[in-house]
Amino acid sequence: MKFPLYFSKKIAFSKDNKNNLSRVIVFIGRLSVALGVIVSLITVSTGLGSKKAIKERMADFSGHISIKSEQSNNSYNSSILNTEGLQLNKIKALPDVASTQSYVSVSGILRNEHNFAGIIFKGIGKDFDAERFQKFLITGTTPKVTEKGFNNGICISQKIANDLHLNVKDSIVAIFSKENQSPLYRKFEVVGIYKTDIKMIDDLFVIGGINHARRIQGMKNNEVGGVDVFLKNINNIDDDAPRIDELAGYKNYTVKATDEYPQIMDFIAIFDTNIALIIIIMLVVVIINIVMVLLILIIERTNSIGMLKTLGASNGQIRTIFINYTLLIMIPGLIVGNFIGLGFLLLQKYFGIIKLNPENYYLSVVPVDLNIIYILSISLGMLIVSAISLILPSYLISKISPVKAIKYN
Repeated sequence: MKFPLYFSKKIAFSKDNKNNLSRVIVFIGRLSVALGVIVSLITVSTGLGSKKAIKERMADFSGHISIKSEQSNNSYNSSILNTEGLQLNKIKALPDVASTQSYVSVSGILRNEHNFAGIIFKGIGKDFDAERFQKFLITGTTPKVTEKGFNNGICISQKIANDLHLNVKDSIVAIFSKENQSPLYRKFEVVGIYKTDIKMIDDLFVIGGINHARRIQGMKNNEVGGVDVFLKNINNIDDDAPRIDELAGYKNYTVKATDEYPQIMDFIAIFDTNIALIIIIMLVVVIINIVMVLLILIIERTNSIGMLKTLGASNGQIRTIFINYTLLIMIPGLIVGNFIGLGFLLLQKYFGIIKLNPENYYLSVVPVDLNIIYILSISLGMLIVSAISLILPSYLISKISPVKAIKYN
Protein backbone atom coordinates (compact mmCIF):
# COMPACT_ATOMS: atom_id res chain seq x y z
CA MET A 1 0.00 0.00 0.00
CA LYS A 2 1.30 3.47 -0.86
CA PHE A 3 2.53 5.47 2.12
CA PRO A 4 0.24 8.58 1.72
CA LEU A 5 -2.95 6.47 1.45
CA TYR A 6 -1.89 4.21 4.34
CA PHE A 7 -1.17 7.17 6.60
CA SER A 8 -4.45 8.88 5.58
CA LYS A 9 -6.41 5.83 6.69
CA LYS A 10 -4.49 5.65 9.96
CA ILE A 11 -5.45 9.25 10.71
CA ALA A 12 -9.05 8.86 9.55
CA PHE A 13 -9.77 5.71 11.54
CA SER A 14 -7.51 6.35 14.51
CA LYS A 15 -9.10 5.75 17.94
CA ASP A 16 -7.36 8.91 19.14
CA ASN A 17 -9.88 10.95 17.15
CA LYS A 18 -12.81 9.95 19.32
CA ASN A 19 -12.48 12.70 21.90
CA ASN A 20 -10.60 15.47 20.13
CA LEU A 21 -11.31 18.26 17.71
CA SER A 22 -10.86 16.00 14.68
CA ARG A 23 -14.02 14.11 15.57
CA VAL A 24 -16.10 17.28 15.41
CA ILE A 25 -14.38 18.46 12.23
CA VAL A 26 -14.99 15.13 10.50
CA PHE A 27 -18.68 15.26 11.44
CA ILE A 28 -19.10 18.82 10.13
CA GLY A 29 -17.37 17.95 6.88
CA ARG A 30 -19.51 14.87 6.28
CA LEU A 31 -22.69 16.73 7.21
CA SER A 32 -22.01 19.54 4.72
CA VAL A 33 -21.32 17.03 1.93
CA ALA A 34 -24.47 15.02 2.74
CA LEU A 35 -26.65 18.14 2.76
CA GLY A 36 -25.10 19.32 -0.50
CA VAL A 37 -25.86 15.99 -2.18
CA ILE A 38 -29.43 15.88 -0.81
CA VAL A 39 -30.29 19.39 -1.98
CA SER A 40 -28.64 18.87 -5.38
CA LEU A 41 -30.42 15.56 -5.98
CA ILE A 42 -33.80 16.99 -5.05
CA THR A 43 -33.25 20.12 -7.14
CA VAL A 44 -32.14 18.27 -10.28
CA SER A 45 -34.66 15.41 -10.07
CA THR A 46 -37.70 17.59 -9.34
CA GLY A 47 -36.62 20.38 -11.69
CA LEU A 48 -36.04 18.08 -14.66
CA GLY A 49 -39.08 16.02 -13.68
CA SER A 50 -41.27 19.14 -13.75
CA LYS A 51 -39.96 20.20 -17.16
CA LYS A 52 -40.54 16.75 -18.59
CA ALA A 53 -44.00 16.32 -17.03
CA ILE A 54 -45.30 19.70 -18.26
CA LYS A 55 -44.02 19.11 -21.80
CA GLU A 56 -45.47 15.59 -21.91
CA ARG A 57 -48.87 16.79 -20.66
CA MET A 58 -49.06 19.41 -23.37
CA ALA A 59 -47.94 16.95 -26.03
CA ASP A 60 -50.09 14.01 -24.92
CA PHE A 61 -53.20 16.16 -25.09
CA SER A 62 -52.70 18.02 -28.36
CA GLY A 63 -49.96 16.06 -30.09
CA HIS A 64 -46.23 16.67 -30.08
CA ILE A 65 -46.57 18.24 -33.51
CA SER A 66 -49.85 19.38 -35.11
CA ILE A 67 -50.45 19.75 -38.85
CA LYS A 68 -52.89 22.53 -39.72
CA SER A 69 -54.18 24.32 -42.80
CA GLU A 70 -52.59 27.66 -43.69
CA GLN A 71 -56.14 29.05 -43.88
CA SER A 72 -56.67 28.42 -40.17
CA ASN A 73 -54.53 31.48 -39.31
CA ASN A 74 -53.97 30.16 -35.79
CA SER A 75 -57.76 30.19 -35.22
CA TYR A 76 -59.42 27.58 -33.02
CA ASN A 77 -61.96 27.05 -35.82
CA SER A 78 -60.40 24.50 -38.16
CA SER A 79 -60.17 25.06 -41.87
CA ILE A 80 -60.07 22.06 -44.18
CA LEU A 81 -56.63 20.46 -44.16
CA ASN A 82 -55.24 20.46 -47.66
CA THR A 83 -54.32 16.95 -48.79
CA GLU A 84 -52.25 18.15 -51.76
CA GLY A 85 -48.67 17.31 -50.88
CA LEU A 86 -49.63 15.86 -47.49
CA GLN A 87 -47.75 12.56 -47.19
CA LEU A 88 -49.37 11.14 -44.07
CA ASN A 89 -48.19 7.57 -44.67
CA LYS A 90 -44.57 8.74 -44.82
CA ILE A 91 -45.07 10.71 -41.61
CA LYS A 92 -46.42 7.59 -39.89
CA ALA A 93 -43.42 5.63 -41.17
CA LEU A 94 -40.87 7.96 -39.55
CA PRO A 95 -38.95 6.04 -36.85
CA ASP A 96 -39.72 8.58 -34.10
CA VAL A 97 -43.47 8.76 -34.82
CA ALA A 98 -45.66 6.71 -32.47
CA SER A 99 -49.13 7.52 -33.87
CA THR A 100 -51.29 10.16 -35.53
CA GLN A 101 -54.89 11.25 -35.05
CA SER A 102 -57.16 13.54 -37.07
CA TYR A 103 -59.45 16.18 -35.62
CA VAL A 104 -61.71 19.15 -36.34
CA SER A 105 -62.00 21.95 -33.81
CA VAL A 106 -64.61 24.68 -33.43
CA SER A 107 -65.27 27.33 -30.79
CA GLY A 108 -68.55 27.55 -28.92
CA ILE A 109 -70.31 28.00 -25.59
CA LEU A 110 -71.62 25.49 -23.04
CA ARG A 111 -74.62 26.81 -21.15
CA ASN A 112 -77.01 25.65 -18.46
CA GLU A 113 -79.03 27.18 -15.64
CA HIS A 114 -75.95 27.43 -13.41
CA ASN A 115 -73.39 29.14 -15.63
CA PHE A 116 -71.83 29.27 -19.09
CA ALA A 117 -68.32 28.59 -20.41
CA GLY A 118 -66.52 29.44 -23.63
CA ILE A 119 -65.08 26.24 -25.11
CA ILE A 120 -63.07 24.75 -27.94
CA PHE A 121 -64.88 21.64 -29.17
CA LYS A 122 -62.25 19.22 -30.46
CA GLY A 123 -63.88 16.59 -32.63
CA ILE A 124 -62.01 13.29 -32.65
CA GLY A 125 -62.20 10.33 -35.03
CA LYS A 126 -61.71 6.57 -34.79
CA ASP A 127 -57.94 7.04 -34.77
CA PHE A 128 -58.11 8.91 -31.44
CA ASP A 129 -55.44 7.60 -29.05
CA ALA A 130 -57.71 6.82 -26.07
CA GLU A 131 -54.93 4.94 -24.26
CA ARG A 132 -52.67 8.01 -24.27
CA PHE A 133 -55.58 10.17 -23.05
CA GLN A 134 -56.38 7.73 -20.23
CA LYS A 135 -53.88 9.37 -17.84
CA PHE A 136 -55.98 12.54 -17.85
CA LEU A 137 -59.33 10.90 -17.10
CA ILE A 138 -60.68 11.38 -13.58
CA THR A 139 -63.95 9.60 -14.13
CA GLY A 140 -65.94 8.14 -17.02
CA THR A 141 -64.60 7.37 -20.50
CA THR A 142 -63.73 9.09 -23.75
CA PRO A 143 -66.49 9.43 -26.38
CA LYS A 144 -67.04 6.33 -28.52
CA VAL A 145 -66.64 7.62 -32.07
CA THR A 146 -67.77 5.97 -35.30
CA GLU A 147 -67.16 7.07 -38.89
CA LYS A 148 -70.89 7.25 -39.59
CA GLY A 149 -73.58 8.98 -37.58
CA PHE A 150 -73.25 11.16 -34.51
CA ASN A 151 -72.25 10.36 -30.96
CA ASN A 152 -73.54 12.88 -28.43
CA GLY A 153 -71.02 11.95 -25.73
CA ILE A 154 -68.42 14.52 -24.69
CA CYS A 155 -65.50 14.58 -22.28
CA ILE A 156 -65.09 17.85 -20.37
CA SER A 157 -62.42 19.14 -17.99
CA GLN A 158 -62.88 19.12 -14.24
CA LYS A 159 -62.70 22.93 -14.30
CA ILE A 160 -65.64 23.18 -16.71
CA ALA A 161 -67.52 20.48 -14.80
CA ASN A 162 -67.15 22.43 -11.54
CA ASP A 163 -68.15 25.74 -13.14
CA LEU A 164 -71.30 24.25 -14.67
CA HIS A 165 -72.04 21.79 -11.81
CA LEU A 166 -71.85 18.83 -14.19
CA ASN A 167 -71.22 15.15 -13.53
CA VAL A 168 -70.98 12.10 -15.76
CA LYS A 169 -74.32 11.30 -17.47
CA ASP A 170 -75.51 14.92 -17.15
CA SER A 171 -76.77 16.73 -20.27
CA ILE A 172 -75.59 20.12 -21.48
CA VAL A 173 -76.41 22.41 -24.40
CA ALA A 174 -73.66 23.78 -26.63
CA ILE A 175 -74.07 26.82 -28.83
CA PHE A 176 -71.96 27.30 -31.96
CA SER A 177 -72.09 30.34 -34.19
CA LYS A 178 -70.73 31.00 -37.64
CA GLU A 179 -70.45 34.27 -39.49
CA ASN A 180 -73.71 35.32 -41.21
CA GLN A 181 -75.54 32.26 -39.83
CA SER A 182 -77.97 31.62 -37.03
CA PRO A 183 -76.54 29.98 -33.87
CA LEU A 184 -76.41 26.18 -33.91
CA TYR A 185 -77.59 24.32 -30.80
CA ARG A 186 -76.38 20.84 -29.88
CA LYS A 187 -77.29 18.77 -26.85
CA PHE A 188 -74.55 16.56 -25.42
CA GLU A 189 -74.16 14.03 -22.63
CA VAL A 190 -71.10 14.14 -20.38
CA VAL A 191 -69.43 10.72 -20.56
CA GLY A 192 -66.06 11.62 -19.02
CA ILE A 193 -64.22 14.25 -16.98
CA TYR A 194 -60.50 14.89 -17.46
CA LYS A 195 -57.80 17.03 -15.86
CA THR A 196 -54.41 17.97 -17.35
CA ASP A 197 -53.49 20.64 -14.72
CA ILE A 198 -52.63 23.00 -17.59
CA LYS A 199 -54.96 25.95 -17.25
CA MET A 200 -55.00 26.92 -20.94
CA ILE A 201 -56.25 23.42 -21.79
CA ASP A 202 -58.57 22.74 -18.86
CA ASP A 203 -60.32 26.10 -19.22
CA LEU A 204 -61.28 25.51 -22.85
CA PHE A 205 -61.18 22.08 -24.41
CA VAL A 206 -64.09 19.66 -24.77
CA ILE A 207 -63.59 16.32 -26.53
CA GLY A 208 -66.40 15.05 -28.74
CA GLY A 209 -67.23 13.29 -32.00
CA ILE A 210 -65.59 14.57 -35.18
CA ASN A 211 -68.83 14.44 -37.20
CA HIS A 212 -70.42 17.11 -35.01
CA ALA A 213 -67.49 19.42 -35.67
CA ARG A 214 -67.60 18.60 -39.38
CA ARG A 215 -71.30 19.45 -39.57
CA ILE A 216 -70.79 22.76 -37.78
CA GLN A 217 -67.83 23.67 -40.01
CA GLY A 218 -69.58 22.52 -43.19
CA MET A 219 -67.02 19.83 -43.96
CA LYS A 220 -67.49 16.57 -45.85
CA ASN A 221 -67.21 13.20 -44.10
CA ASN A 222 -63.66 12.57 -45.32
CA GLU A 223 -62.32 16.04 -44.52
CA VAL A 224 -60.38 16.94 -41.38
CA GLY A 225 -59.17 20.15 -39.82
CA GLY A 226 -55.79 18.92 -38.65
CA VAL A 227 -53.60 15.97 -37.67
CA ASP A 228 -51.91 15.48 -34.30
CA VAL A 229 -48.58 13.65 -34.54
CA PHE A 230 -47.33 11.86 -31.43
CA LEU A 231 -43.64 11.08 -31.04
CA LYS A 232 -41.97 8.32 -29.07
CA ASN A 233 -39.74 10.81 -27.27
CA ILE A 234 -40.56 14.47 -26.71
CA ASN A 235 -36.83 15.27 -26.53
CA ASN A 236 -36.66 14.62 -30.30
CA ILE A 237 -39.35 17.20 -31.12
CA ASP A 238 -36.93 19.83 -32.46
CA ASP A 239 -35.22 17.30 -34.75
CA ASP A 240 -38.43 15.72 -36.06
CA ALA A 241 -40.42 18.92 -36.63
CA PRO A 242 -38.57 19.95 -39.85
CA ARG A 243 -38.97 16.45 -41.34
CA ILE A 244 -42.70 16.39 -40.63
CA ASP A 245 -43.08 19.95 -41.95
CA GLU A 246 -41.55 18.85 -45.29
CA LEU A 247 -44.13 16.05 -45.56
CA ALA A 248 -47.10 18.20 -44.49
CA GLY A 249 -47.61 19.88 -47.86
CA TYR A 250 -46.93 23.46 -48.91
CA LYS A 251 -50.50 24.62 -48.11
CA ASN A 252 -50.30 23.32 -44.56
CA TYR A 253 -48.02 24.18 -41.65
CA THR A 254 -46.85 22.45 -38.48
CA VAL A 255 -46.71 23.71 -34.92
CA LYS A 256 -44.84 22.09 -32.04
CA ALA A 257 -46.52 21.56 -28.69
CA THR A 258 -43.65 23.49 -27.11
CA ASP A 259 -44.55 26.49 -29.34
CA GLU A 260 -48.30 26.22 -28.83
CA TYR A 261 -48.10 27.68 -25.33
CA PRO A 262 -45.08 30.04 -25.20
CA GLN A 263 -45.95 31.31 -21.71
CA ILE A 264 -45.57 27.79 -20.36
CA MET A 265 -42.22 27.36 -22.09
CA ASP A 266 -41.04 30.64 -20.58
CA PHE A 267 -42.01 29.26 -17.18
CA ILE A 268 -40.16 26.00 -17.86
CA ALA A 269 -37.01 27.89 -18.89
CA ILE A 270 -36.75 29.26 -15.36
CA PHE A 271 -36.06 25.72 -14.10
CA ASP A 272 -32.70 25.57 -15.91
CA THR A 273 -31.54 28.79 -14.26
CA ASN A 274 -32.74 27.71 -10.83
CA ILE A 275 -31.13 24.26 -11.08
CA ALA A 276 -27.76 25.70 -12.15
CA LEU A 277 -27.87 28.38 -9.45
CA ILE A 278 -28.70 25.97 -6.61
CA ILE A 279 -26.04 23.45 -7.65
CA ILE A 280 -23.40 26.20 -7.83
CA ILE A 281 -24.39 27.44 -4.36
CA MET A 282 -24.24 23.90 -2.95
CA LEU A 283 -20.82 23.34 -4.52
CA VAL A 284 -19.50 26.59 -3.07
CA VAL A 285 -20.82 25.71 0.40
CA VAL A 286 -19.33 22.20 0.27
CA ILE A 287 -15.98 23.48 -1.03
CA ILE A 288 -15.75 26.16 1.68
CA ASN A 289 -16.53 23.60 4.39
CA ILE A 290 -14.10 21.02 3.05
CA VAL A 291 -11.30 23.59 2.67
CA MET A 292 -11.91 24.79 6.23
CA VAL A 293 -11.79 21.18 7.43
CA LEU A 294 -8.47 20.66 5.64
CA LEU A 295 -6.94 23.82 7.09
CA ILE A 296 -8.06 22.98 10.63
CA LEU A 297 -6.72 19.45 10.30
CA ILE A 298 -3.37 20.80 9.08
CA ILE A 299 -3.17 23.19 12.03
CA GLU A 300 -4.24 20.49 14.48
CA ARG A 301 -1.64 18.03 13.17
CA THR A 302 1.26 20.45 12.80
CA ASN A 303 3.33 18.21 15.10
CA SER A 304 2.69 15.20 12.88
CA ILE A 305 3.65 17.19 9.78
CA GLY A 306 6.96 18.17 11.45
CA MET A 307 7.66 14.53 12.37
CA LEU A 308 6.91 13.34 8.83
CA LYS A 309 9.24 15.98 7.36
CA THR A 310 11.97 15.01 9.85
CA LEU A 311 11.59 11.38 8.79
CA GLY A 312 12.05 12.34 5.13
CA ALA A 313 8.51 12.71 3.80
CA SER A 314 8.24 15.26 1.01
CA ASN A 315 5.78 18.14 0.93
CA GLY A 316 3.97 16.42 -1.96
CA GLN A 317 3.51 13.21 0.04
CA ILE A 318 2.18 15.10 3.06
CA ARG A 319 -0.20 17.11 0.88
CA THR A 320 -1.46 13.86 -0.62
CA ILE A 321 -2.01 12.45 2.88
CA PHE A 322 -4.24 15.34 3.90
CA ILE A 323 -6.13 15.45 0.58
CA ASN A 324 -6.79 11.70 0.85
CA TYR A 325 -7.87 12.19 4.45
CA THR A 326 -10.36 14.89 3.43
CA LEU A 327 -11.73 12.73 0.62
CA LEU A 328 -12.20 9.88 3.10
CA ILE A 329 -14.27 12.32 5.14
CA MET A 330 -16.38 13.16 2.05
CA ILE A 331 -17.18 9.64 0.85
CA PRO A 332 -19.40 8.62 3.81
CA GLY A 333 -21.16 11.99 3.43
CA LEU A 334 -21.81 11.24 -0.25
CA ILE A 335 -23.20 7.79 0.60
CA VAL A 336 -25.49 9.08 3.34
CA GLY A 337 -26.59 12.05 1.19
CA ASN A 338 -27.50 9.77 -1.72
CA PHE A 339 -29.35 7.36 0.56
CA ILE A 340 -31.47 10.10 2.16
CA GLY A 341 -31.97 12.08 -1.05
CA LEU A 342 -32.97 9.07 -3.15
CA GLY A 343 -35.19 7.79 -0.34
CA PHE A 344 -37.11 11.06 -0.27
CA LEU A 345 -37.36 11.18 -4.07
CA LEU A 346 -38.70 7.61 -4.23
CA LEU A 347 -41.34 8.45 -1.64
CA GLN A 348 -42.37 11.49 -3.67
CA LYS A 349 -42.37 9.55 -6.94
CA TYR A 350 -44.64 6.75 -5.74
CA PHE A 351 -46.75 8.49 -3.09
CA GLY A 352 -46.89 12.13 -4.27
CA ILE A 353 -46.41 13.58 -0.78
CA ILE A 354 -45.77 17.19 -1.86
CA LYS A 355 -48.64 18.83 -3.75
CA LEU A 356 -48.65 21.92 -5.97
CA ASN A 357 -51.19 24.48 -7.08
CA PRO A 358 -51.76 23.67 -10.78
CA GLU A 359 -52.86 27.23 -11.54
CA ASN A 360 -49.35 28.42 -10.71
CA TYR A 361 -47.18 25.40 -11.57
CA TYR A 362 -49.23 23.50 -14.24
CA LEU A 363 -48.87 20.39 -12.04
CA SER A 364 -50.78 19.15 -9.00
CA VAL A 365 -47.94 16.96 -7.64
CA VAL A 366 -44.18 17.52 -7.65
CA PRO A 367 -42.85 15.09 -10.32
CA VAL A 368 -39.55 13.23 -10.01
CA ASP A 369 -37.17 12.19 -12.78
CA LEU A 370 -34.68 9.63 -11.46
CA ASN A 371 -31.91 9.58 -14.05
CA ILE A 372 -28.93 7.45 -13.04
CA ILE A 373 -26.57 9.63 -15.11
CA TYR A 374 -27.50 12.78 -13.20
CA ILE A 375 -27.36 10.97 -9.86
CA LEU A 376 -23.84 9.69 -10.46
CA SER A 377 -22.72 13.00 -11.99
CA ILE A 378 -23.72 14.94 -8.87
CA SER A 379 -21.70 12.73 -6.52
CA LEU A 380 -18.73 12.29 -8.83
CA GLY A 381 -18.69 15.97 -9.79
CA MET A 382 -18.80 17.07 -6.16
CA LEU A 383 -15.95 14.70 -5.29
CA ILE A 384 -13.75 15.82 -8.20
CA VAL A 385 -14.37 19.56 -7.74
CA SER A 386 -13.68 19.28 -4.02
CA ALA A 387 -10.48 17.31 -4.61
CA ILE A 388 -9.23 19.95 -7.04
CA SER A 389 -10.15 22.77 -4.66
CA LEU A 390 -8.04 21.17 -1.92
CA ILE A 391 -4.80 21.35 -3.90
CA LEU A 392 -4.13 25.07 -3.36
CA PRO A 393 -4.76 25.24 0.43
CA SER A 394 -2.73 22.06 0.92
CA TYR A 395 0.38 24.07 -0.10
CA LEU A 396 0.23 25.58 3.40
CA ILE A 397 2.07 22.42 4.45
CA SER A 398 5.20 23.47 2.56
CA LYS A 399 5.40 26.61 4.73
CA ILE A 400 5.62 24.59 7.95
CA SER A 401 9.17 24.30 9.37
CA PRO A 402 9.99 20.84 10.78
CA VAL A 403 11.84 22.29 13.81
CA LYS A 404 9.06 24.70 14.75
CA ALA A 405 6.37 22.13 14.01
CA ILE A 406 7.84 19.59 16.46
CA LYS A 407 7.83 22.25 19.18
CA TYR A 408 4.23 23.30 18.26
CA ASN A 409 1.49 22.44 20.76
